[in-house]
Amino acid sequence: QLQLVESGGGLVQPGGSLRVSCAASGFTLDDYAIGWFRQAPGKEREGVACISSSGSRTNYADSVKGRFTMSRDNAKKMVYLQMNSLKPEDTAVYYCAAGSPTLGLVNVCVLSTPVVYAYWGQGTQVTVSS
Repeated sequence: QLQLVESGGGLVQPGGSLRVSCAASGFTLDDYAIGWFRQAPGKEREGVACISSSGSRTNYADSVKGRFTMSRDNAKKMVYLQMNSLKPEDTAVYYCAAGSPTLGLVNVCVLSTPVVYAYWGQGTQVTVSS
């Protein structure tokens, strides 16, 4: 069974930095594109960033471009989201997700269509507040 587990969330002041991690197990990570999504209370889930299976291509939401950086280490089965210059509006539960082999979409790096991601972690809370 493919599993994703997020960690690294916490409380940080505006302007601060935080790195959240996603640990994968039960599958060959380097076959999959991975996405980061977030959801704030009362808000819809939104795509934040995604990275191709090899790490050669990334996409970012306009709201985080220049501040967030996604990376992966396939050998360690780890995916990371480095968040700098954090703002209160970044407060949300952050989820990592992997594509769907049944749909034939294991290496699709998209943010606008979460349905292409079949596997999701439990999320980690990021709170940006002074």
